[in-house]
Amino acid sequence: MSPLPQARRVSQVIVAIVAAFSLLLLGAALGLLIRVPSFDSAEPEATAVDVGFSQDMSVHHQQAVTMATLARERADDVATRQLAFDIETNQRDQIGRMQGWLGIWHEPAQATGPVMQWMTESTGHQHGAAPMPMPMSGGALMPGMATSEELSRLGTLRGPEFDVYFLQLMLRHHQGGAPMAEYGATHAAVPAVRALAKNMLGSQGSEMELMKTMLSQRGAKPLA
Repeated sequence: MSPLPQARRVSQVIVAIVAAFSLLLLGAALGLLIRVPSFDSAEPEATAVDVGFSQDMSVHHQQAVTMATLARERADDVATRQLAFDIETNQRDQIGRMQGWLGIWHEPAQATGPVMQWMTESTGHQHGAAPMPMPMSGGALMPGMATSEELSRLGTLRGPEFDVYFLQLMLRHHQGGAPMAEYGATHAAVPAVRALAKNMLGSQGSEMELMKTMLSQRGAKPLA
């Protein structure tokens, strides 16, 4: 057989293989399109709880990031600096998610009225459970947040005294934000919001136990 016909036959075989493979890929793609549900049925629309949680928790988190950034640079103890790094990293990431959702929902980055209006007692809670914080008037700090005077004092401290006061403020900050996370985890409509709120409860619960231990090791107690 001459080289030319043989080369032509090899070329035809290659073309046939490529065509068959292309058909397989096309069939697989069509199959996926048939199985994927429409976008309209993907998830429920954001409610006042989803929006309010994302707005208010972003503000609450931002203060924690501010304190943690200061502690990461100034804390006397390696363990305190590591805790501050973890808090700063985690809460920056969570702020980014919540602000991203607000952008998708075409909602403002922060509440335009009094904070925590999205939290009500209309849904009730189990007997004996801790009461939910009620909506707060304009200008009021959310539970656990440090006052400007407390933040100013933190900025003046150095050494072990700084570490103790940072741990006290951050522990109270976590404790104050927990009911907001609990409410979001229970009442938010968007699954991603509920999942993030549950994640906050888990990670911050562990951090609270660690901070209590660290304060005890330093002969200090949590703030009232």
